[in-house]
Amino acid sequence: MIRLLGIGVVFSVFFLVQRILYQRFWLQHLTAQVRFVQDHIIEGEQGELNEILVNKKILPLPMLKVKFRTDRHLIFQDIRGSRTTDQFYRNDIFRVGGGEKVTRTLSFTGGRRGYYTIDGVSLVSSDLFLTAQLTAEQPLQTSIYVYPRPYDSSELQKTFTWLNGEVLARRHLLEDPFEYRGIREYQPYDQMRSINWKASAKTGGLMVNQKNFTALKSVRIFLNIQDDNVLKKEESVEMSLRIAAGLCAAFLSQGIQVSCRGNGMDLFTNKPLSVAARAGEGQLDAVCRALARIDLKKPVADFVKTFEEDLFSGAQDTLTCFVSPNQYDDFTGLLEKYQEAGNTFVWIYPVQGSKDPVLPPSLADRIRLIHFQV
Repeated sequence: MIRLLGIGVVFSVFFLVQRILYQRFWLQHLTAQVRFVQDHIIEGEQGELNEILVNKKILPLPMLKVKFRTDRHLIFQDIRGSRTTDQFYRNDIFRVGGGEKVTRTLSFTGGRRGYYTIDGVSLVSSDLFLTAQLTAEQPLQTSIYVYPRPYDSSELQKTFTWLNGEVLARRHLLEDPFEYRGIREYQPYDQMRSINWKASAKTGGLMVNQKNFTALKSVRIFLNIQDDNVLKKEESVEMSLRIAAGLCAAFLSQGIQVSCRGNGMDLFTNKPLSVAARAGEGQLDAVCRALARIDLKKPVADFVKTFEEDLFSGAQDTLTCFVSPNQYDDFTGLLEKYQEAGNTFVWIYPVQGSKDPVLPPSLADRIRLIHFQV
């Protein structure tokens, strides 16, 4: 009996001592990092997130929960957590020994374009007997861009087949045999038929033929997502952004200078979309980042009031592409005025479903419908 009592006393003392030690020291020399591996991915692609825990003290942590919040459009492969309307709450459990570093890599899919951040983690631990709840908040900052997936440029060829030689040297924008310029590395937006297989075999990586346009020097893309309807066409807006990215990819791949402007508001600047005209590899990144940052929760700028003056002042020696999933009097009136001034343009009109909308007759030969399904 006395022996059992002695064991009980020893256990009670041990329990109290370890509990005091954990309450006082569990967080010391413990670092928790959560960071995206990639700077950006494309819509639908897979990304990775690293959880890194370093416990530099002798005291082991038999249970450590790492909790953080991110957007629901980052779709993790192992569903562990809870979803709300806009957020996803992740809850991962670790065991970290004394002096141990633990790294876990989580895979996710970028379900929709955007700029996503994780702004901090919550840590929850316990003592050896899992009877205490020890909590702490740890600030951190990690972010990732999910670029809109460029709409297949082979589809966009059809948009330009009827444009005359006023701006283009030939009627087929992407298929005509333009002046040969060289070879470059394959990009995701390139078509398979442009691959130079001999050059690819020599280099060990996919290479494509690069050609020049003979007449087209500059393209302006205007993105209009203004929608005065009660039921907003969010999917049509997202498709419009993919089309804008696809246009940029197609033109830039041919060495053409591209600018991209629109009335969607930038998440960072709270100003309308604006990417100045440039050519070169970095321009597609600049455009896709700007498109990713368009915040559909913010009110859009009035398209006509924002862009009418700039539209007419920069119309010479350029092709203007409008991308808009909606038509309304002010917008169609602006395009009619622009057409009457003798300017070359095309209006790319994304339509969800197979039914054609009623088009303004005066602009019918300038409109290209692109039907899509969700």
